[in-house]
Amino acid sequence: MSKGSIEVIGARVNNLRDVDVSIPRRSLTVITGVSGSGKSSLAFDTIFAEGQRRYIETFSAYARTFLGGMARPDVDQVKGLTPVISIEQKTTNKNPRSTVGTVTEIYDYLRLLFARTATAYSTATGEPMVKYTEEQVLEQILTLHAQQPIYLLAPVIRGRKGHYRELLDTLQRKGYINARIDGRMKTLAPGMMLDRYKTHNIEVVVDKLVPDPKDLPRLRRSLATAMKLGDGRVVVMEKDGDQLHHYSTRLVCPQTGDSVDDPTPGTFSFNSPEGACPHCKGLGSVSRVDPAKIVGNPKLSIAEGAILPLGKKSSATIFLEIEALLATWGATLATPVGDLPEKAMHELVNGSDKRLCLSAKKTRTGRDRYFRFEGIGRYIEQMTDEFSTQKERRWAESFASQQPCPACHGKRLRPQSLAFRIDDKDIAMVAEMELGQLREWLCALPDKLVGQGRTANRQVATPILEELAKRTDFLLEVGLDYLSLARPSASLSGGESQRIRLATQIGARLVNVTYILDEPSIGLHQRDNQRLIQSLKALRDIGNTVIVVEHDRDMMLAADYIIDIGPGAGAQGGRVLFQGPPAQLLQADTLTAKWLRNEKTLPQGAESVVEEKGQLILRGCKGNNLQGVDAVFPLGRLVCVTGVSGSGKSTLVCDTLLPIISQRLYRSLQEPLPYVCIEGMDQIDKVVSVDQSPIGRTPRSNPATYTGVLTDIRNLFAQMPEALVRGYKPGRFSFNVKGGRCDECSGNGYKSVSMNFLPSVQTPCPQCRGGRFNRATLEVRFRGKSIADVLDMTVEQAAEFFENQPSIRNKLGTLLDVGLPYLRLGQPSNTLSGGESQRIKLAAELSRRDTGRTLYILDEPTTGLHFADISALLAVLRRLVKRGNTVILIEHNIELIAATDHVIELGPEGGRRGGQIIATGTPQWLAAHATSPTASCLKDLATSLSTLLG
Repeated sequence: MSKGSIEVIGARVNNLRDVDVSIPRRSLTVITGVSGSGKSSLAFDTIFAEGQRRYIETFSAYARTFLGGMARPDVDQVKGLTPVISIEQKTTNKNPRSTVGTVTEIYDYLRLLFARTATAYSTATGEPMVKYTEEQVLEQILTLHAQQPIYLLAPVIRGRKGHYRELLDTLQRKGYINARIDGRMKTLAPGMMLDRYKTHNIEVVVDKLVPDPKDLPRLRRSLATAMKLGDGRVVVMEKDGDQLHHYSTRLVCPQTGDSVDDPTPGTFSFNSPEGACPHCKGLGSVSRVDPAKIVGNPKLSIAEGAILPLGKKSSATIFLEIEALLATWGATLATPVGDLPEKAMHELVNGSDKRLCLSAKKTRTGRDRYFRFEGIGRYIEQMTDEFSTQKERRWAESFASQQPCPACHGKRLRPQSLAFRIDDKDIAMVAEMELGQLREWLCALPDKLVGQGRTANRQVATPILEELAKRTDFLLEVGLDYLSLARPSASLSGGESQRIRLATQIGARLVNVTYILDEPSIGLHQRDNQRLIQSLKALRDIGNTVIVVEHDRDMMLAADYIIDIGPGAGAQGGRVLFQGPPAQLLQADTLTAKWLRNEKTLPQGAESVVEEKGQLILRGCKGNNLQGVDAVFPLGRLVCVTGVSGSGKSTLVCDTLLPIISQRLYRSLQEPLPYVCIEGMDQIDKVVSVDQSPIGRTPRSNPATYTGVLTDIRNLFAQMPEALVRGYKPGRFSFNVKGGRCDECSGNGYKSVSMNFLPSVQTPCPQCRGGRFNRATLEVRFRGKSIADVLDMTVEQAAEFFENQPSIRNKLGTLLDVGLPYLRLGQPSNTLSGGESQRIKLAAELSRRDTGRTLYILDEPTTGLHFADISALLAVLRRLVKRGNTVILIEHNIELIAATDHVIELGPEGGRRGGQIIATGTPQWLAAHATSPTASCLKDLATSLSTLLG
């Protein structure tokens, strides 16, 4: 079949200007251009949207009436389009039950492997459990107990509380005379009952005999009766009663009689009641009140408000109860909390078993009241029940922290599930292996399975192992060898999530499909780019069309076809500047081509770091995979922390350094990962973290609301003559406040239609048609534009429109500085990429006054940025550094790394093979002296620059 091409004719979506492109099918095509030039408009809003619309058209007319139809993208024609799959940057499921293993389905195959081949071990003795058929039990009795008087016992109750009067009466009426109850032989009698609050074991005596092959029918009959009564279990007790032998048709421990059911895949699922730890419900962690968060100033007394949830002493009953508890320790409410014994504090937080008394003078009834103090923790936890408001829950959560489940120790599964092991490893231990280590274990497993356990053999395990190995290999190919199957999906970055979905699609082996990816190289070190590129080529080689929106140099040069869109952002973009092979692009006269040819480069960082501004030194960091590292950050400089994926960069900066400073400066509740000490904190009086998390969770949040510019705009509209005459206040021009917003959609601009078994569908509000405000509000205008018109403007258009309004123009100017001229002021936050959200946060911080001693921390700020946009971002960061501030970047972009003042590289690999500082110094020093992965990339960049510059 001829390859053909995907023809897009007359695309006018967003800022596209009648774009015509031809994309070769079964090829790797890169769409590039400056941020906001129209790349996503072409790839996602035109090609993917048209493919999605055609798919929905295949539904029945009845189904389409619920979907409401899908608007056709503003394009004349799209020809040659195959089924489309979009793999975007958005992170995977935030559900705490979702892990890398569940998302990739590898854990499902692992559960199947354990269900079919694992060996059960007794949790009490550690010995392998065994199971017998009835005939095998008969043979065991005849062999081990020949000519010895024995009792055949049927265990009917094991390790359960109750008085069991009805059960014992029933057994007695059926003719059973004796039973072994809690280790002692007793005669059954009418009305007999046990202590209902104690745990009991009841074994009924079915027969007393001497095993003899001559009397085999009796033995067989008695054994069958005991098996039936004991639900497949039987206990053989010798006459002296010193030794018990447990037999079962289920898996049983021969010494203790503990038994487990035959495993199924559900036995190993922490999302199923069959396998989940009953204490944490399969989450692996529990929320517990943290004593450190409850106590404010330990020098204060409880009466003075040392216990933050309670405040200062009042007439509340809980203070009277605490006073009674403290009296048992010789203390009062006036005793400083720091002087209380440790055990007293434990009882204060967790409760006490002591019988306490409130005297008649202190009770409302006028009588003594006896009670047991339940603890402040219980008082706080009551605010998290189903009847509590969201505000009450947030208040309670501020005094709690997530701790590993004390029952399963974070393994998520019940003890019976963890009793099954392969190669002396339970499924939780296997899930915690790094993927590279897991692959090695899978390779060596077939030989270890031979002869192990009940059904473990190569024939059963081989097809499961093949599927496990294949799916694990796909994840290794996209550079995720440092992850584990137990890693929560919520902790993954956007790039990691995208590469996981890419690996899943490679495993699906679909053909003749169009894949559209949004910057899959995010979070990937330059060294590992080739592995990702080979994965995309493999997807292409099996017969698919791969379209990538990308800025990475290696990806562009490795592509079969490139489409360059520009020349600028927003209204200045939307045109195809070039389409063709990469070799031809290098000869073209476009901005992208100039950066690829190194005619344009970023200014290089300082040759040496002057340490006159001091240093921030973090010692003994041991969080996650960090191996006790000491990190030195020069202050007043642009510092880059880099390293291969999974080497420990985020652990060092975001999970250790940032929480430490936030706690010292702002009493933050986030606990830093383990470290020894920090030096140089006196040089910092403010810390600002600019990450890629969304600026809001709902469409009501947008760039205008986040940066605060909408407040100034609303104040301006409230000063218009029409608004003054009508008595409108600034709140009238907010879509979050009743009165000015559209009542039909409550200011959302859309109506949400709930769909059974499908995501909700959003359609424009029929009343305001997406304008969000009612007609009366829209009648107030500034220079002929309503508030809805302003929210629909791009940042660039709005900056020009409000050029004579300094407060508004200055805030919009910061958005222009960080390279976001194309964003609409009212664009919903849930439509923004991680990089765009990060730059909006940076713009909001730029509009505030810095102290000259501020520490800025940015996590991969080049996400979604073209070379030219990185240059603009670098100028902004340099401006901050010039004013005396310190900027720390977590970054992989080699051009930006070369432009920083100081580099700290972690490695040498990811996961357990990383966590060390392998190189530190200026970029120039690294390129000349170091042998690390980053140093090699810096050398290659320096070589290419020197060649071009002569």
